[in-house]
Amino acid sequence: MLHDCSYLTAIVAGVVIVAALILIWYCARRRFTWLRKHTRVKRLLREAAGNSIVPLYAYKDIEKATNSFSDKHMLGTGAFGTVYAGKLHNDEFVAIKKIRHRDTNSVDQVMNEIKLLSSVSHPNLVRLLGCCIEEGEQILVYEYMPHGTLSQHLQRERGKGLPWTIRLTIASETANAIAYLHSAIHPPIYHRDIKSSNILLDYNYKSKVADFGLSRLGLMETSHISTAPQGTPGYVDPQYHQNFHLSDKSDVYSFGVVLVEIITAMKVVDFGRPQSEINLAALAVDRIRRGSIDEIVDPFLEPNRDAWTLYSIHKVAELAFRCLAFHSDTRPTMMEVAEELEYIRRRAWATMEEAICLGSSVGSASSSPRYGSEKSVIGINLKKVGQESEGLIVPPKHENLLQSMEMEVKDSSPVSVHNPWSSGPSSPSTNSLLGNVVR
Repeated sequence: MLHDCSYLTAIVAGVVIVAALILIWYCARRRFTWLRKHTRVKRLLREAAGNSIVPLYAYKDIEKATNSFSDKHMLGTGAFGTVYAGKLHNDEFVAIKKIRHRDTNSVDQVMNEIKLLSSVSHPNLVRLLGCCIEEGEQILVYEYMPHGTLSQHLQRERGKGLPWTIRLTIASETANAIAYLHSAIHPPIYHRDIKSSNILLDYNYKSKVADFGLSRLGLMETSHISTAPQGTPGYVDPQYHQNFHLSDKSDVYSFGVVLVEIITAMKVVDFGRPQSEINLAALAVDRIRRGSIDEIVDPFLEPNRDAWTLYSIHKVAELAFRCLAFHSDTRPTMMEVAEELEYIRRRAWATMEEAICLGSSVGSASSSPRYGSEKSVIGINLKKVGQESEGLIVPPKHENLLQSMEMEVKDSSPVSVHNPWSSGPSSPSTNSLLGNVVR
């Protein structure tokens, strides 16, 4: 009996030892696998970031920042993942993009975005703060954009609408950012997914171009590169879609669509419109060609309230028309687009300052007996659209405009994340999420 107990004890001890060895082997193997994967991730990050340093966030910190990716922190969801608002240990609000695994390209696209954003520096490009590649997840961390996207404002999902001066400034800043990618970077960078939901707005409504998951480096020795068309319906260059030739002019076309959105505040693709008008670019080209752009201008802009607003809207429409040319060779470069928008924008402030001075002088003169007690009215004469009007004067209404803008900024909460957004569809290889960041 004693012999049997000793035998049984030996068997149990042997089983325990074997189990312990298996457990140690499993843990060691898992640790080795994790270290190898972590080393690979660091190597990929070093290769992607080049001379830049991209911070690695611990998954537990990301999880804590989003309260375990709570729905209350969700800013929006798209075909390839979800964006959350988060607050890191330094009390810094960030936008956290968690990529959903749909194919083997997810890591490549994350690394592509890290590579491109690490190589650029421009005030109108969104900043990448770091990433997290743990627990089988691919997560990117960006600066927080409290005023959401241009698309949300144009579609009245946030606020009652943006004044024309703000829209024009956003257009100018965005054009400068894209021109920087095309002209100041060697080799140039083609964004491939320029759209209003990828244009973010900070505390001061300053624009930031986001979402570089689809971006590609151009080739200096050729005018285009061949790649399968990708992007968002309604924004894709038809020539790129037809012959697979991607170039800087593909971004120009997409930006032309954004300019039309800024003018009309209409959806880029709307099946509720007549069949010939479903595509906003086609609708706008038709109206501009016929000289009937006024038919689709956003009523919120009140284009007929003063000469400069009407004039500048028409000038931007003409620019959009050139950007939307079917043949890429006839489109302007982004540098030319940026310069023209900046000229129109600066002309706005110049005419406003002129109006202030004139209004002040008239106001002083109106108190004299010569003018009596009547209010003076500044005459406005706008030449035919498309012609220069050097004597253009705008009534001094900008003070009320600026006051309303300030009130809108004060009323906006930079940490409100309780109303999730939904992004428009992109092609299966896009990560068009950050463009909808922050409510």
